[in-house]
Amino acid sequence: HKLLFTLNSCTSGVHALREPAAFAKSTGCESEIPHEKLTIAQARRGTPAHRPVRVYADGIFDLFHSGHARALMQAKNVFPNTYLIVGVCSDELTHKFKGYTVMTEDERYEALRHCRYVDEVVRDAPWTLTAEFLKKHKIDFVAHDDIPYTSAGSEDVYKHIKEAGMFVATQRTEGISTSDLITRIVRDYDVYVRRNLQRGYTARELNVGFINENKYRIQNQVDKMKETVRTVEEKSKHFVYRVEEKSQDLIHKWEEKSREFIGNFLQLFGPDGAWHVIQERSGRMLQALSPYSSPRGSPSSSPTRRRSVSPDSSPASASPSASPPSSPSSLSPPSSPSSPSSPKKCARSSLKAASSYSRHVQ
Repeated sequence: HKLLFTLNSCTSGVHALREPAAFAKSTGCESEIPHEKLTIAQARRGTPAHRPVRVYADGIFDLFHSGHARALMQAKNVFPNTYLIVGVCSDELTHKFKGYTVMTEDERYEALRHCRYVDEVVRDAPWTLTAEFLKKHKIDFVAHDDIPYTSAGSEDVYKHIKEAGMFVATQRTEGISTSDLITRIVRDYDVYVRRNLQRGYTARELNVGFINENKYRIQNQVDKMKETVRTVEEKSKHFVYRVEEKSQDLIHKWEEKSREFIGNFLQLFGPDGAWHVIQERSGRMLQALSPYSSPRGSPSSSPTRRRSVSPDSSPASASPSASPPSSPSSLSPPSSPSSPSSPKKCARSSLKAASSYSRHVQ
């Protein structure tokens, strides 16, 4: 029995996930299996696979949202073996007793068919449940939140269901409801109108006048300009950041290259650098190749003249009174040192002057 129940549950679950839920027939449930009345205790203990507990949940389900889905999930799992039937009220009844809907009844029917917890959808469900309706669809229990539902001149439309012991309570989901969603749209009406104008809807489709239409379009243009400015600012900040980053890299590299250049310069031209070593070695080589010589045009320091003077001559014999007159040409001094001449010419001039002087003394 447990194995059969498990296989049946798995098969029905796969079927429900692959295909939308079926619509209830206008004649109601046509199952040939005897439908005995169940108590809540019997239902909680579990029923045979061929006899699921038929639970009914009804509502408007406008703007179908997660709150609706969670309520249906609770109704589906209230018993171990549950067949969930969902009744959806028509537009006529809803507009009469509750108010205008956003979605049409056909849209609401289809939304419920594609909920994974739903096994069957009843279209044009009654506003107040009657014994005939419960018998027609062989409903065992009705699931709804426990808050009294005041409508159609009744303090609680589920009061008679509760008294019959056929009511199972579900919990509402806080923070989400159809009324909350509509309130958000009404509160931000201008935002959504501008949104739909941008998406191609006409002012007539949105029921917007000429003045408001142009106002919204101007606001859209202003928002576009603000967004463009914001985008440019972001790009500019990114560009400036990249330039600063590159500048820091360039400065760092320049400092490294500068230190490297200065170090190389000091190694080459510093006091102990290679350039001074080369100059010093070059000077030594030049001195070795070219020995030191006396200055040009200095007859008194010439070694030839010092050798030409007689060793036995005295200072008295060289006095001007004893010296005979001589021709100016014979006593003329050598050429001026400033005159350009080679060392050989200077040596000859010094030799001639020394010979002439020697003859004059003798």
